[in-house]
Amino acid sequence: MTRPIAIVGPTGTGKSALALAVAERLGGEIVNADAMQLYRGMDIGTAKLAPAERRGIPHHQLDILEVTETASVARYQQAAATDIEAIADRGAVPVVVGGSMMYIQSLLDEWTFPATDPQVRAKYELRLADVGVAALHRELARVDADAAESILPTDGRRIVRALEVVELTGRPFAASFPAIGAPRWDTAIIGLDWETTLLDERLTRRTDAMFSDGLVDEVHSLLSRGLRAGVTASRALGYAQVIADLDDGGDGTAAREPTFVGTRRYVRRQRSWFRRDHRITWLDGAAADTVDDTLRIWRHVS
Repeated sequence: MTRPIAIVGPTGTGKSALALAVAERLGGEIVNADAMQLYRGMDIGTAKLAPAERRGIPHHQLDILEVTETASVARYQQAAATDIEAIADRGAVPVVVGGSMMYIQSLLDEWTFPATDPQVRAKYELRLADVGVAALHRELARVDADAAESILPTDGRRIVRALEVVELTGRPFAASFPAIGAPRWDTAIIGLDWETTLLDERLTRRTDAMFSDGLVDEVHSLLSRGLRAGVTASRALGYAQVIADLDDGGDGTAAREPTFVGTRRYVRRQRSWFRRDHRITWLDGAAADTVDDTLRIWRHVS
């Protein structure tokens, strides 16, 4: 089949713009790999490209969930793989783009997910309700520091899942991941990053733009659609911070600094995760020739 391209890396590095340019040059179609862009209505806080900005290029795995639904890595893996193979069957180039680490690796390494145990899961869900997400994240760090490093301290669902897997297998959460080998479909994996000071400046502008473009109003709208009940969506960066400020009696604008800080912390996790993958060819987001370099790598990878 036609070799896909995956464009990965930290938040705010310009992955979407590069993917658009590459897809336009190759006649490709884009497959989203950002977990929070799966949600309808979560647009500003996820920097989702508006339909008018997509240059007529088909996009897949966008706007497929309501904020009350729970995102699933396993479900994404199956649906995105189906999209990729259908795109290739049409003679187009699949361009996977996003920074959700487990979503990307589950797709490219064809993970088989560990079994679940309802009783063990329920135990940790009760523990989450009893002590709160921050305390449960600290408990995870004591038994599996690497898992705690890769999971946001606000992501209760994944913290519960990691603790469940550790208890069931007696091994670290990451031990259930497959060894990194040849990527599925012989995918060319491109990593996009910036020097840290420059990326921090980009993240500052990105965060400011989100709040000036109406992130707080977007959260208010989504709260009326059940956002608070969404196990996954309500914990997204920006959204969780605005909800917390509103719950404290604020107007949401004080969430700007915690959102920036949380995004920087998430970037560190993304870098740590992706830099372990030797298959990724890294490009400097500040360079002028990232499109040509991506196409060169795609043509020569094997």
